[in-house]
Amino acid sequence: MKTFAELGIRIDILKGLAVLGFEEPTPVQARVIPLMLERPVDLISLAQTGTGKTAAFGLPLIQLTDRKDRRTQGLVLCPTRELCMQVTRDLETFALNVEGMNILAVYGGASIDQQINALRRGVQIIVATPGRLNDLIRRGKVDISGVRYVVFDEADEMLQMGFQDELNAIMDQTPPKKNTLLFSATMSQGVAAIAGRYMSDPVEVTIGKRNAGAENVLHEYYMVHARDRYLALKRIVDNAPAIYSIIFCRTRQETNDVAGKLIEDGYNADALHGDLSQVQRDQVMKKFRNKNLQLLVATDVAARGLDVTDLSHVINYNLPDDIAGYTHRSGRTGRAGRTGISVAIIHLKERFKIREIEKKLNKKFKQCRIPSGMEICKNQLVKLIDVVTNVEVDHDRIDPLYAEIAEKLAALDREELIKRFVSVEFNRFLEYYKNAPDLNVGEVETKFPGKRENPRGEYAGKSAGESRFTRFFLNVGRRQGLMPQELIGLINSIPGGGRIKVGKIEIMRNNASLEADSKFTQQILEAFQRAEINGKTVSIAVAQGNQGGSRPRTGNIRRNRGHKS
Repeated sequence: MKTFAELGIRIDILKGLAVLGFEEPTPVQARVIPLMLERPVDLISLAQTGTGKTAAFGLPLIQLTDRKDRRTQGLVLCPTRELCMQVTRDLETFALNVEGMNILAVYGGASIDQQINALRRGVQIIVATPGRLNDLIRRGKVDISGVRYVVFDEADEMLQMGFQDELNAIMDQTPPKKNTLLFSATMSQGVAAIAGRYMSDPVEVTIGKRNAGAENVLHEYYMVHARDRYLALKRIVDNAPAIYSIIFCRTRQETNDVAGKLIEDGYNADALHGDLSQVQRDQVMKKFRNKNLQLLVATDVAARGLDVTDLSHVINYNLPDDIAGYTHRSGRTGRAGRTGISVAIIHLKERFKIREIEKKLNKKFKQCRIPSGMEICKNQLVKLIDVVTNVEVDHDRIDPLYAEIAEKLAALDREELIKRFVSVEFNRFLEYYKNAPDLNVGEVETKFPGKRENPRGEYAGKSAGESRFTRFFLNVGRRQGLMPQELIGLINSIPGGGRIKVGKIEIMRNNASLEADSKFTQQILEAFQRAEINGKTVSIAVAQGNQGGSRPRTGNIRRNRGHKS
C-alpha cells in the first residue's frame, strides 16, 4: 500500500493528516486521489459509509485549489446539516497548514446573514446542503459560476430526501466545463440518473461489490412474534452489556414509544426524530457522541449525517422499505477498521425480506436465538467480573478504610461474600428474568419440515396423514403477486398462530390453495376475511370433508362471506 506522499499529496497537507492520525490510505483513497490529481476527470465512487470518502475527494480538492483566487472553485453538496458540518471540519483540518485556504459550511438552521458575510469575503470551497445553497442562489448572494469541481457526497441519501429539484437548480448555475464527482454507498436508479445528467464519460471506482454491504459488518436476525418485538429488543441489549447502538424505527411515533419504554425501564437511551428542534437535536447527538447515551432510537431521516465511528451494533427494530435503506443503516457500524453487528428483529412473514437483502448485498445473515434470562445474567456477570478484575485500585484512598471494611465483612465466608456481591448487581436481572418465556419463533424449515419449492410455486410440507389438515381455497394467485410467505405471515399473525401447522401451499395464476391444521379453521377464515393482497379483497373457501384431496366441486365449498356459490 502506498503512503499519502506516494499518492502525490503535498507536504503542507500531509501535516494536517498527521494531526488526524492518518497513517496510510484506505482503498477508496488509494484509488480516487491519484485519479483526481493526474488529470481532470468525472468520477463515480461507490463505497460504504465510513471508508474514508471525505479524504478521498477532500485532499485532492484542497491541493487543486488556486489559493490566490478568492472565487469559489470547489462545491461539495451534502444531504444533511450534520454531514455538512463534519465534512467542513475534516477539510479545515486537512488544510490546517495550507495558507490562504477558505472553506465555508452553508446549511439551514444557522444564521444566513453570517454565511452571506463570509461569502462576500471570498470562499474557495463551499460545503453545502442543497436547500440552503439554493436559497442563497435565489437571493443572488452566492456565485458558483466559476466552480471547477462539484462533489455529490452521499448522493443516494440526497435523492431519498427529495432534493432532486434543488440539485437541478444548483447545477444550472455551474459552468458547463467542470469536473463532477459522485460518492455514494449504493448505485440506485436515481444515482445513475444523476450520473447520466451531470457527468461526461465518468470513471467508476467501486470498493467491494456494487451495492454490497460493508465488509466489517456481521448480519444477524432474530425471529419473534410481532407483539414480542420490544421484549426481544431488551434481551438483545441486555445480552450485550457494552452495547453502543442506534436503534432504527420506521416512524416518529414508534421512535418516541420505543425510546420512552427504554428510558422507563432504566436504559440509557433517547430519541432522535424530525419533531425535535435543532437545539434539542444537537443536545441529543452531543450526548450520544460523548457516550452519555448508550442507545439512540432514531428514524432513518433523523440519523442521516450522524457521524459516529465506533458503534458496536445497529439494530433494525423494523426493516426499512428498501434495500438501500438497510445498506445505509448497517454501514453505520463496522467503521474505521472495527467490526460491527447489524441486527434485524423480524417476524415470520418478513423472513423473505432477509432473503432479498442477502441476495442483493451478497451477504449471509445468521439467524440467532433470543437469549434466555439465564444466558443474559451469565453474560452480565462475566462483564462485571471483567470490570472488577481490571479495575485499578487506588490504595492511598482505600487503605485507610480497609480495616473497617474487613471488620464488617469478617462474618462472611468466601462463598457467601461472592453471592452477596453478585446479588447487589444482579437481583434486578434475576427477578426480571425469573420466569421469562421463550420468545423465539421456530424456523420455517423446522415448522414445515421437508419443504421444497417447484417451478409452479407449490410448497410441500408435512404429509396430511401426520395431522388433520383442512384445505382452503383463495381467490388470489400469482397474477395478484401472491407469495407463500404472505399466506404464512397471515396465519402467524393469528393469536396463538405459532402453533398452527401448515401443509401444502399451491399458488396458481388466479387462485391458490392452502392446507392447515383443522383445529384452527375458524380462526383462519376470520383472519383471511379481513385481508387484502395487493389491493384485492381476499375471499376464502373451505372444502368440507376434503383433507389434502383434489379440488372439490363448487357445491362442497362453504364461503366465509355467507353467500352461496
